[in-house]
Amino acid sequence: MKTAALESIEQLEGIRNGKGISIIFKHNTSCPISKNTRANFEQNLALLPENTGVYFLDLLTFREISDAIAKQFNVKHESPQKLVIQDGEWMFNQTLYDISAENAAEAIGSKQEIKPRSAGSEA
Repeated sequence: MKTAALESIEQLEGIRNGKGISIIFKHNTSCPISKNTRANFEQNLALLPENTGVYFLDLLTFREISDAIAKQFNVKHESPQKLVIQDGEWMFNQTLYDISAENAAEAIGSKQEIKPRSAGSEA
């Protein structure tokens, strides 16, 4: 599994145009809830499939990327927020205390749970 900071629109385009599964974890670096949620998520990254790309987005520094995510994937901006992207399409979304690597791994492993969402739908 690879992890990286999401720091450019070009990276986002790579995720959008890519194949396979990527996770975008959006967080506010000054928010204790975001910090704890990210720490808990990172503790369990090993549960995700090995070829999953995990991208962390610092909302305070890169808000324009978060706005682009909301527009490109048609999801409401929230923080913290985790999006599972499969073959360039948004498939699964979690926010606040619902975020976990376990739930992401379950969704990735279950073809019934990972289906393209209709425009404007929320998980």
